This record gives sequence, structure tokens and C-alpha cells, in this order.
Amino acid sequence: MNRLSERFERALTYAAQLHANQVRKDSRTPYIAHLLAVAGLVMEYGGSEDEAIAALLHDALEDQPNQGLTSREIEMQFGSRVLAIIQACSDTQSHPKPPWRTRKDGFLKQLAGAPPSACLVIAADKLHNTRMLAREYREHGEAIWQRFKGGREGTLWFNRSVYTLLKERGCLADSLLSELDEAITALETLVRAGSNLV
Repeated sequence: MNRLSERFERALTYAAQLHANQVRKDSRTPYIAHLLAVAGLVMEYGGSEDEAIAALLHDALEDQPNQGLTSREIEMQFGSRVLAIIQACSDTQSHPKPPWRTRKDGFLKQLAGAPPSACLVIAADKLHNTRMLAREYREHGEAIWQRFKGGREGTLWFNRSVYTLLKERGCLADSLLSELDEAITALETLVRAGSNLV
């Protein structure tokens, strides 16, 4: 992909509007920062414009109460391929959301058959999330787990499970898988060291 078209610009505007009132779990960072980072990683690893647009919108269905309307808008504006990638990246398509563990178990089953395009977006999402989580852990220690429904053990389990499945699928660049593994291992090492001090 040499150039991005106006579709990407429209997706950027749409993502900014959809998530305008959201912040990251640290309560300070506008949510759009995460979406931009994930789209950037997707492009750095050779993703297509459709995959980059899906990265910008990968949380659109999970975070919007009117998923039917959002799905139709995405399909109309960006096409069925983009919508399919986003659906494969979503751990729920219902509101209110099911319990955390139910969602994550369902997502892992879904990931086992997800298309390569979705695997790319999911890996980029997990890589950015894990890096940010490690930074937060360095700054705030064990207190960060209060913001996560899965807590410490659930979050670490889910990160490693996603990586393991992506590796088994064999549909991603080795360099991206290595980066993801390194980020998850670094977080696990930090948490083990921090837990021993508590």
C-alpha cells in the first residue's frame, strides 16, 4: 500500500466520532490514540487499506450500544470486507455484554477460525494493549488490575492464549509474532517481580 485513499480519512473521522467520549482504562488518554496506534502497526506490517480501516474501527461494535446501526453504517461506508474483519475482532456483538470469561472463551474459539486479515488486526491490538499495560504496571503496580474485569490472572491468561492461538494459526509474519511474544513475556516478568514484592 503506497497511498491511503479518502476512505481511510473518512474512517479516521468516523472512528473519532464514535469514540469521542471514550478514554483508555488509564482515564487520561483519549481512546482514539489506541486506534491510531493499532492502525499504524497494521500498516507497518504490510496491511491493506481495508485492514487499516478495520484497525481504526476494530472496537466499534463492542463499544456501541446500537450495534445493528453501527454495522450497517460501516458496511455502507467501508464495505463488507471491512465489516467482516471488525466482526472477527469483536468479543461480543450484544449489549449488555455477557460476563468477561464467557466473552473471552468465545473470542478464543472465534479466533481459531478467523481470517488472516482479522488475525493481523488482533495481533496489532494485543501488541499495543500489552505494551501500554506494561507501562502502566511500571508506573502504578498492582493497583492497575482493579480496572480490568479479568483481574491480573485473567488478563495475563488471555494475552498468552491469544498469542498461542495466533502462533498456531501460522498466518502472521514471524516478526510480528516475535514482537507480541516479547511484549507479553516482558509484562509477565514485570508482574511476577512486582507480585513477589507485595
